Amino acid sequence: MTDVNVTDPKAESTSATIGVGDRVDWELAAATGRRIARPGPRVTDYTMNQARAELADAAVRAEGPVREVTGLADGMRVPTARILDRGEWIDAAAQSMRSMLGTSEPTADEQPSGKGFDLSGLFGTVSGKVGGVQAGGLLAFLSGAILGQYDPFTPDPETGDEGVLMLVTPNIIAVERALKVVPSDFRLWVCLHEVTHRVQFSANPWLRQYMIDNVTTLTSESGESSAEMVARLTSALRSDKPREKGIIGAMQLLQTPEQYDAFSRLMMLGTLLEGHADHVMDAVGPAQVPTVASIRSAFDDRRTGPRNPVQRIIRALIGMDAKMAQYIRGKAFVDEVVATVGMEPFNAIWTNESTMPLPNEIDEPAKWIKRVL
Repeated sequence: MTDVNVTDPKAESTSATIGVGDRVDWELAAATGRRIARPGPRVTDYTMNQARAELADAAVRAEGPVREVTGLADGMRVPTARILDRGEWIDAAAQSMRSMLGTSEPTADEQPSGKGFDLSGLFGTVSGKVGGVQAGGLLAFLSGAILGQYDPFTPDPETGDEGVLMLVTPNIIAVERALKVVPSDFRLWVCLHEVTHRVQFSANPWLRQYMIDNVTTLTSESGESSAEMVARLTSALRSDKPREKGIIGAMQLLQTPEQYDAFSRLMMLGTLLEGHADHVMDAVGPAQVPTVASIRSAFDDRRTGPRNPVQRIIRALIGMDAKMAQYIRGKAFVDEVVATVGMEPFNAIWTNESTMPLPNEIDEPAKWIKRVL
């Protein structure tokens, strides 16, 4: 990192970069999301309270079996989970995005002085409002799709723990009804997946900074001029070099090489985390969830089932279909490695950045085994 001479006012002013997170009014995003989010399924207060209590208990009960199967986080305190409705999740997700994207608060010197016409401040405010509305729309859509989430970026507001596990009660109720599965079994099954994410980050604190570093690279200003971008896109389109399909291929075209490398690292990490969680929930499931086989079958059918055109467009634009592929490819990778070498040797994958799977290893786990083990 280049040192900046703080005695040089020009250098000082150019060192204060504005990131993606600074272009979003996150309070407006949360308010917009809450306002337009669809209501959850109709339930009585008794049913909702019973579900919330059962999820809180299941999140604690899931921790022991997950630690036993993974061999991770042994001896660490078992934290609780936040049991949320859709509006509460939107608030929490907005705060998480603010933390992850490194949104800075303006200093006193950066506040509009009230003298003359500070158009930069005006446009910054307008941009933040537009970004807030756009982010709010995305949060509203996701608030009806998220069953649970481990957020490694935001401290638990009740305990102060670094990272918080969130479970969205109305969505879990809606899905268990749609799948016609045993509610108590499904709730524990969901918790097994999300608790695995909590265990991954608790046992390997470096993962959090690794994600932040790559997100920072991905969202930073590239310094590329419009002419340079057009030239790069034209060259890429004319090239015979193979590209990924769908939204990943679009990212490959639109991002600079440095940004796409960061994007690829995040995709590989996400594929590993989701695949590992799916592997663990199925490994733990038979002993803890009596109807796990029927739940897995029904849930996989739901993941790959037909959707209306509007849903397909939205899912493609925000990359949810790419995320679905992460579950499938990641689980196949973890299943094969663990079946070949066992869980303890597999855990070498959590050592550091260099032991993460490479893009060409996800679909050929033997390559990762040869390189790392």
